[in-house]
Amino acid sequence: QVQLVESGGGLVQPGGSLRLSCAASGSIFSRSIMAWYRQAPGKQRELVARIIIGGTTNYADSVKGRFTISRDNAKNTVYLQMNSLRPEDTAVYYCNSKGPKTLRAAVDGKLDLEVWGQGTLVTVSS
Repeated sequence: QVQLVESGGGLVQPGGSLRLSCAASGSIFSRSIMAWYRQAPGKQRELVARIIIGGTTNYADSVKGRFTISRDNAKNTVYLQMNSLRPEDTAVYYCNSKGPKTLRAAVDGKLDLEVWGQGTLVTVSS
């Protein structure tokens, strides 16, 4: 069973930094697209950053230049370094994985298993 466990959230002042971690277990991590989403109170969940298998990254316009997503395939972990945090970054941050369900699916290039973490709260406030 694939599990994603986030950590690193907390309270930080505007302008501060946090690093979120997401540890994956039971997945074919190196063949998975990993992403961070966030959901603020009263708003829809939105994509923050994504890193694909080859290492290419995508970011929401609102976080470009401030956030960096990275992955360590040896540790089955994806990170989100968040700098210059703003009050509007306050949200629950979720880790997401889209990858192959089986080795056969991996060989076929399928991404047929999507998993979400439980979320970690980031609060940016003075």
